[in-house]
Amino acid sequence: MNHHSRTSRRGPSTRRMALLTTAIASFGAAALVFSPAMQPHSAFGTGAQAQNLSEKVQQLPQRPVGFADIVEKVKPAVISVRVKIDRPASPDASDDDLPFPPGSPFERFFRRFGMPNTHGHEVITGQGSGFFITRDGYAVTNNHVVHDAENVQVTTDDGKTHLAKVIGTDPRTDLALIKVDGGDFPFVKLADSSPRVGDWVLAVGNPFGLGGTVTAGIVSARGRDIGAGPYDDFIQIDAPVNKGNSGGPTFDVDGNVIGVNTAIFSPSGGSVGIAFAIPADTVKSVVDQLRDKGTVTRGWIGVQIQTVTPDLADSMGLKETTGALVSEPQKDSPAAKAGIQSGDVIVTVNDGPIHDPRELARKIGTMAPGSSVKLGVIHQGQTKTLTLTLGTLPNEKEATASPDQNPREVPDGELPKLGLTLAPSGKVSGSGNEGVVVTAINADGVAAEHGFQVGDIILEVGGKTVSTPAEVRKSLADARSEGKHTVLFRVKSGDGTKFVALPLGNA
Repeated sequence: MNHHSRTSRRGPSTRRMALLTTAIASFGAAALVFSPAMQPHSAFGTGAQAQNLSEKVQQLPQRPVGFADIVEKVKPAVISVRVKIDRPASPDASDDDLPFPPGSPFERFFRRFGMPNTHGHEVITGQGSGFFITRDGYAVTNNHVVHDAENVQVTTDDGKTHLAKVIGTDPRTDLALIKVDGGDFPFVKLADSSPRVGDWVLAVGNPFGLGGTVTAGIVSARGRDIGAGPYDDFIQIDAPVNKGNSGGPTFDVDGNVIGVNTAIFSPSGGSVGIAFAIPADTVKSVVDQLRDKGTVTRGWIGVQIQTVTPDLADSMGLKETTGALVSEPQKDSPAAKAGIQSGDVIVTVNDGPIHDPRELARKIGTMAPGSSVKLGVIHQGQTKTLTLTLGTLPNEKEATASPDQNPREVPDGELPKLGLTLAPSGKVSGSGNEGVVVTAINADGVAAEHGFQVGDIILEVGGKTVSTPAEVRKSLADARSEGKHTVLFRVKSGDGTKFVALPLGNA
């Protein structure tokens, strides 16, 4: 069983990782004891503690054996974030979804605190965490905490409550910036450097709606990809982090925020000691843009890219399986204008190494549109440097690995040795006039194992353009005579183009 699940506490959908937000609609002791009516309300508080709390930690005469002194200094900057969302009821919601008999006290409780209302609307109340980063009330939390919220209320460490305004959100990194009116709030600083694996960390949040909670652990890994989005670069920590800690800070022993808690690995829904935090450098970049413009714009070069596998590296004569293979530059994109071609491998950005497509996406995504960038590219075995000006990432477009590269089942068909039945594109309706169309495929053949599907169009074989099945066979024979173990196909599949390396021994 796969225990990686991602669950929004505002609704019933399950995703790959468990988001940390705790919805009041989730049945538990805290929800039974405390209701929104019991939250304290007060006028704007005093500014007696309004100072940079990270500096206070650094002024301690010596590093303590425990963490109490650090927690005492930074905890006042951490807030509880409560949201209310009024949305149309799910058309699939019914009384059958409730885990108790109709008319019971539990049903009335769940109806009151956000369970589906089949008569038009459902009101969902959710809770997460956040922290002040400026004395005038700017605070960071998660996008999934405040997304679509009509009302945002924060509760400070001293129990006072304030209304907050959502300044901007960034779904791609799951970050949000909110603002509480007033000034002289205690705040903390985002770290200037990245933590090392093994460094002590403190996770602070409000996981149960009962007030601030602190847990300790270490950085257990960096650069984690949990499938949350194209810019995954999470810090993995082993501090016990629970639902409701979403948006809360993770501190180093200097009292600086090294990350924002956003997800947990959770087979059961509770903490098993594996949590993920958004790195401080990512938070800085996103928050600066949200504060200035209320939105985030990202650099864009306009390429479809994929991982350099050992088979691809062998067929292309590459020494290493590193970099991002360009399967197709988009028309009129900065990459196309700079001369980047299909089959090129991007190995550096501004002289920094690129290990895989995701790293390329992250680096380009952190740069501002209009910036000049140097790309190190391997083109037909030769390394060259290209300079281009970044465009603006269009909506719903990402510089990520080509989708659908995994093997899948395909229909049976008549087969040559290659495991494919081919026809010139011009003879197949709707396929255009370029390349060779796959009209049938053997589900047990090597081509099917490498992801070929009926309807795919083979554009190149071994670097040579093909337009007939005979040209495909000739390119395969040429590659075999040159002593190659694999041959590289350039294939148009669906709306994208990708490279596929097939073993020659099976062709």
